[in-house]
Amino acid sequence: MTRKNIFYQTVVGVVLGGVVLYFAIVELNVYGQKPSGEKISVHQSESQSLTTSDNTENNSTAVYSAAFVRAAAENTRLKDSLRWDFGGKLQSGWSIYSALINQTVKTAGSVGSPEFARAISVWQARSQLSPTGVIDRETLEAFIKIWQSQRLNRSTFTSPDKLYSAPISDFYDLTRNAELLKCERRTYAAYRQMLQAAAKDPSLSLKLTKTGELASEEKFLRIISAFRSREYQDQLRKKEPNAGRAQLAKHSPHFTGHAIDIYVGGDPVSTKDANRTLQVQTPVYKWLVKNAHRFGFYPYFYEPWHWEFVPGK
Repeated sequence: MTRKNIFYQTVVGVVLGGVVLYFAIVELNVYGQKPSGEKISVHQSESQSLTTSDNTENNSTAVYSAAFVRAAAENTRLKDSLRWDFGGKLQSGWSIYSALINQTVKTAGSVGSPEFARAISVWQARSQLSPTGVIDRETLEAFIKIWQSQRLNRSTFTSPDKLYSAPISDFYDLTRNAELLKCERRTYAAYRQMLQAAAKDPSLSLKLTKTGELASEEKFLRIISAFRSREYQDQLRKKEPNAGRAQLAKHSPHFTGHAIDIYVGGDPVSTKDANRTLQVQTPVYKWLVKNAHRFGFYPYFYEPWHWEFVPGK
């Protein structure tokens, strides 16, 4: 083959290669979505992965909620049927103490709601109990232990010089004997501060004077009983021979002058379940549960009217 023919073949090869390269570039530019399409495919795969993750989380939440729904149903049953003992007396249910329970676990949820069950579960976990969300006997006993620990837990007599004779107008019974109007001084001062705060709360609808004091016809929040002597406590026990130690203790915190019984509705000091159920539903009682601690007062859970001044708690 001559050099001339080799030259022509080389030229033709170069030209043909250029043409092929040209169309390859054109195809890449026209169908340039292909690489992008592969990235979209990757994004779609990632999106599907996130969706799967979200669905898994939602499914877990659904199961989580279902557990509290079941716990709520069990609380609805047990609030009136749980059998337990206190003060030598068989008790049935815990609905009477629901306001105290709500305050303790810091929830406004009703006792038959999943929200309430969830709050119970959180509290149980913090208290090293099984976090079922259900108030069973063990959980109720744990609540009672806490409530009782907040009280005075003593019954020593206060010296006479620390007692103050409160005006009869502060008492529920305006015919009460003058010897039964005494109260420990700091306790009475704290009671008056609490009374003034309650009077300013319009939600209680208390009857007031023009100066903001309780009107004479208003019975709510009046003192039923404060300091008691040994002799007076013995008289009360003789009048109620069937009262257990949960109602009228032989060694009463009223001896200290730091305990006061406050009218919250119904029969002032009856421990019958029907009466206590009425009392714990009054706005005044619910207000005390939420606010009394601000003034140093803590409840005796079994008696809605009984509050003890424990400064520094």
